[in-house]
Amino acid sequence: MTIGGDGSRVVFLRSSGPEDPHAALWLLTVATAEETLIADGPIDSYAIDRDARVAAFARDGRLFRVDLLGRTVTEVATDEPAEDPRPDPIGRNIGYVTPGGSAALRVVGPGGDRLMAGEPGTAWREHGGLITWGVPDPAAVQFGRRRGWWWSPDGGQILATRTAAGTSLHLLDLDDGWVDVHWDRETYPYVVNVRWAEGGGPLITVLRRMQQHGLVLAIDPRTGETQVHAELADARWVEPVEGTPRHLPDGRVLVGGELAHDGFDARCLFADGSLLTPPGLYVRRVVGTLPRTGTPSGAPDLVVEGTDGDPAAQSVFRVRTSLSGGGAEARKVSSTPGWHRAEASGDVLVMDDTVWRADARVATLGNLAAPLPYHPRPALERVTDRRLPAAVLYPTGFVGGQKIPVLVTLGDGPGHQQVTSDPAAWQERQWWADAGFAVVSVDSRGTPGVAPSFEKVVHRRLGDVALTDQVDALHVLLGKHPDLDLSSVSVRGTGLGGWLAAMAVLRRPEVFHRAVARRPVTDWTALPAPFAERYLGDRLDSADVYAHHSLAEAAAQSDHSRPLLLVGSSLPGFDSTPSATLDEELAFLRG
Repeated sequence: MTIGGDGSRVVFLRSSGPEDPHAALWLLTVATAEETLIADGPIDSYAIDRDARVAAFARDGRLFRVDLLGRTVTEVATDEPAEDPRPDPIGRNIGYVTPGGSAALRVVGPGGDRLMAGEPGTAWREHGGLITWGVPDPAAVQFGRRRGWWWSPDGGQILATRTAAGTSLHLLDLDDGWVDVHWDRETYPYVVNVRWAEGGGPLITVLRRMQQHGLVLAIDPRTGETQVHAELADARWVEPVEGTPRHLPDGRVLVGGELAHDGFDARCLFADGSLLTPPGLYVRRVVGTLPRTGTPSGAPDLVVEGTDGDPAAQSVFRVRTSLSGGGAEARKVSSTPGWHRAEASGDVLVMDDTVWRADARVATLGNLAAPLPYHPRPALERVTDRRLPAAVLYPTGFVGGQKIPVLVTLGDGPGHQQVTSDPAAWQERQWWADAGFAVVSVDSRGTPGVAPSFEKVVHRRLGDVALTDQVDALHVLLGKHPDLDLSSVSVRGTGLGGWLAAMAVLRRPEVFHRAVARRPVTDWTALPAPFAERYLGDRLDSADVYAHHSLAEAAAQSDHSRPLLLVGSSLPGFDSTPSATLDEELAFLRG
């Protein structure tokens, strides 16, 4: 979902109903609350110009331009197949990336289709790798950056990544000039995020390889020279806040950081070093800005998604950016408990499916989804002296007084919250509960949403900390839920959660009696370096740490006394299956 900068139009993707897997492009006219189907699906993604007058999308390599005012869709002839098309901010030209191993960046417009940057062909290699332009490198994807090029606010330049052995940035003029962006790429090889919007030049965040130090840099779009706006440092790893850095209208630079002194343990926002958010607010994402009544236009409110005490809930807040006394101020605008999401631009806020302009509710986006099949009621708790978020979910209609087998769900593992107040997140777990389990979910340390120290204490000891938390939580939950049968505890997870599930039966067989591990991480040294080194440190200097977290090592030290089903992976000494249905998993967990 995107909102035009003038707040007149909201553009979004939605399928025709629960049986239609293909999203179409829709337009909401804010003034009339009218929804209009603009283009049939399948459309996976799209982009708009500044004021949502023009949109662009690609389908099977073909480029389409959408006139959102005239509500027409036109195919645009291109010299190459198109991916990731984006109109410039004034809607004149459309840039796109060519698919394939040697991706190139091109622009098509009134002057035709021309190559902006690219070195196609397998002969063009650097350090043994293909050279690509305008696409995110594998390291960037690990940090959540899924773009590789950005328009300037006036549409006259493009900031693009060039990736081979490493990543560099370049400013490309539409009149064929270009300059390189200069920073110490050897010391700071990771380009974590990039933003170029109204109010200033490009802002980027770069990190050292070990991710314990980073810089927020402002780029001069004329020369490519950079200026340090902020330094980020942490003895474990730096975790930038999504949606930062960005320029505020008064020229200050907004940066996400952490407050870890005077008893504070908070994830906060700072503007040129001044604290904007109260220490009790855990900031998850900066959404955008909205005008603030009674203040100059240069001091709008920030719209942020965050948590203020209960990590199971996500709320939407307006944060004051003016510093006219009174200290940091954040006002919650989502009125009900739950897991809320938002987008904001101009003077329009879309929160969940409701569209607001100023303080007026102007529309509710039509919801064509089928009703959720289950109505789960998990018992949410904070357990142990570490106040671990935990939940127990019983079968529908369960009557206490009888012991019930336990299924510990690990989801995608540490780094991914499970204990949330979002009903959609509990649908599959209710299926498992109704199959005859008390489903237990625990967000062990290493999970975001609580506090920076809670998230990062797992550095170099993820396996031991996460397993200790799961075991301790089970024992404490038994005191509150005496029907839990801890003599029959199963565990399942996927990816990193699959790795932890396998570790549970290999390292703590007296607690966990049976496990399903879907596509588990078996060897951390085979993972992308940014991900593995964030948790375990430098793989060259920490061979013992990596070995301690290896499933093969754990299996070699285990007596294999507990059943373990590996799905989509293999481990010496254990049977593996390439795929398994939930019914097959259920049969295994029932023995």
